[in-house]
Amino acid sequence: MHILVIGAAGMIGRKFAESLVRSPLPGAPALSRLTLADVVAPAVPDGLSTPCETMTCDLTQPGAAERLINGQPDIILHLAAIVSGEAEADFDKGYAVNLDGTRSLFEAIRHQGLRNGWKPRVVFASSNAVFGGDFPDIIPDDYILTPQTSYGTQKAIGELLLADYRRRGIFDGIGLRLPTICVRPGKPNRAASGFFSGIIREPLVGLEAILPVPETTRHWMTSPRSAVQFLRHAATLDLDRLGERPNLSMPALSVTVGEQIEALRRIAGDKAVALIRHAPDEAVARIVAGWARGFDPQRALSLGFTTEQSFDAIIQAHIEDELDGHIA
Repeated sequence: MHILVIGAAGMIGRKFAESLVRSPLPGAPALSRLTLADVVAPAVPDGLSTPCETMTCDLTQPGAAERLINGQPDIILHLAAIVSGEAEADFDKGYAVNLDGTRSLFEAIRHQGLRNGWKPRVVFASSNAVFGGDFPDIIPDDYILTPQTSYGTQKAIGELLLADYRRRGIFDGIGLRLPTICVRPGKPNRAASGFFSGIIREPLVGLEAILPVPETTRHWMTSPRSAVQFLRHAATLDLDRLGERPNLSMPALSVTVGEQIEALRRIAGDKAVALIRHAPDEAVARIVAGWARGFDPQRALSLGFTTEQSFDAIIQAHIEDELDGHIA
């Protein structure tokens, strides 16, 4: 089995590739080849025994998508994207990467398949940002897509493209509406949601963190561990079970910023919480206010997708995976 990961230099792509070293995909043929691609060179996971090719590739450039799929992978994980804050700040770049890049990939798959009958599985990383506006506190599986940001609009169009290309038999596809990933390791990125991780990640290592929104702000979050498990499960799931609706809201936790902070206090104490500095940012608050606060993801749960049961568990997973089990 050949797997292609597009966006493999990003945190989730890297962790997915590393997971293949620890354990094979359950119920899938043995991994025979792994291709990791991004706009910067991805790293080959330590301990990987499978042949691995790394590629630097920009989906917005002519011929890039064709070069990516030349090896006809069995599974394609499409994780490449411009994140929410950057997509809102740079309209042209957001649409070029998140929409045009996605369609270029799907079109390359279509033309390759027309030539030789190749039909891969595509796992598309969507986002809860496809919902917006005056939605209910708990969004059901059948709620309409009403994005209120450019990023959400681009992801919503990607979902519609995925459904149509799948309907036409061009590829087997599944779209995962990923919750905000928390706690993200490494340095902050330009995602408007980055502070949700920052107020946990930085205090755990003795650094100050900025909180730009009120503590009453409620959001839908899961851990990097769970996000990787979503991808692994989607890579092997019987897609016939999706019916005519291939895009799914993933399970997560609906928590307030205040509840995050109290979980941090329980695990790391008052000293860590004192490192959080309130600095209101109207632009960030406006974007976050348009995001979903909670879901009832019955379809995903019925298909075997799972997540943590408490925010304490999310923090503990970060400490174990990124801090070798120790905090400052």
